[in-house]
Amino acid sequence: MFYLDKIHFLKHGYFIIKILNLQRFYKYIAKYTMNAELLTIGNEILIGQITNTNAVWMAQQLNMIGVSVVHMSSVADERAAILKAFEDARQRADIVLITGGLGPTKDDITKTTFCEYFKTELVIDENVLKDVTGFFSKRNKEVTEINRKQAEVPKGCLVIRNKNGTAPGMWMEKDNTIFVSMPGVPYEMQGIMTDDVIPEIKKRFKLPFIYHKTILTQGIGESSLAELISDWEDGLAEKEIGLAYLPSPGMVRLRLSSKGFNESELFHKIETEVDKVRPLIERYIYGYEEYGKDQPKIEEILGELLLKKGLKLGLAESCTGGYISHLITSVPGSSAYYNGCIVPYHNEFKHDLLKVDNSVFENNGAVSKECVMAMAKETLKAFKADVAIAVSGIAGPGGGTSEKPVGTTWIAVAYEDRIVPKQFVFGDNRLRNIQMTANAAMNMLRKLILKIED
Repeated sequence: MFYLDKIHFLKHGYFIIKILNLQRFYKYIAKYTMNAELLTIGNEILIGQITNTNAVWMAQQLNMIGVSVVHMSSVADERAAILKAFEDARQRADIVLITGGLGPTKDDITKTTFCEYFKTELVIDENVLKDVTGFFSKRNKEVTEINRKQAEVPKGCLVIRNKNGTAPGMWMEKDNTIFVSMPGVPYEMQGIMTDDVIPEIKKRFKLPFIYHKTILTQGIGESSLAELISDWEDGLAEKEIGLAYLPSPGMVRLRLSSKGFNESELFHKIETEVDKVRPLIERYIYGYEEYGKDQPKIEEILGELLLKKGLKLGLAESCTGGYISHLITSVPGSSAYYNGCIVPYHNEFKHDLLKVDNSVFENNGAVSKECVMAMAKETLKAFKADVAIAVSGIAGPGGGTSEKPVGTTWIAVAYEDRIVPKQFVFGDNRLRNIQMTANAAMNMLRKLILKIED
């Protein structure tokens, strides 16, 4: 159950003296969500030495059980900074999940600061000491005095034993805010969250369902996409559906989100809106992402299509230098549909390996419709393939002209006696140009196979 006492309502800006409208009150209770804050402790995060993957993973897991993450922060291994972060978090959240700073060395001060904040002291927990001793004995190592310190926990805390390491988790409460401190090692934290913290949260609180559905698009920019679906988007607020635009090189993900206590109604509401918007942007959609599952990648989607159709793929990459081949072969089982790649970076080898006539370079240049169409045609033959992709462009930062600026790229895809060329001008960032070329090329082939016209 929720904590419905006076202090809890005060924290969220409510002071209920008299309930004038009982229906509105119960409506508020029904919509109440549990707010979480994620706090990472450690200088290594702040100086950019490591990436904070813990926060991303925890946020996803909490959303899946209906807990709303309202704040994320990182602080240094400094007593004053940690104490202030604890107090600030208490004002914002119902549960504060803390990672990092639980090692046995002097620079790890989370436990001692935890004790100071909760006005308690460190004591040895015998069960944790057994865990630590067993951990080292299995590895034929002696338990040192520093190792023994891992068994020290704040007096009065709920100890969460660590099955994957030596630093236990610690659960304490203050003014109806729960604080859970966990080790920063990802697989240790994930084990504690999965086995102990999440089940305990679900047991203690009545949580709403949160449902996300993400539409994956390619070939249209964020602003153009927003303009295209503007009228549809305007109607989402009254249905209590949020929409987020998540752009990446050459792609935009549209995430629809809503929460409620009826899971089937929530699912139906979101899926209905997806059905409404689909006709407006169908030519740009290449897939969908279910929250909590890995995001489908364009190379995976194309691979599944090639496998289903029984098609073999060949590539000819100039400006991408084999990057498309790398993406294709990163998918397990790609040998079932992928025959190979030629990377003719210089015109000499476009001529020698793919028989592009030298007149094409003289009259049109290597970055041209004529060049990629010739490359695609010969790639089909060279690899005995059913489908082919050929790319040639100016990745940059140099090499551009007024007629063909940096980012100019020609892509040709071939299937069933059709060769479809298309020109793009991506921008002046080399890596982004390579990524965007790869994404555009794979999606062009997908659309050609499915007979989706631009």
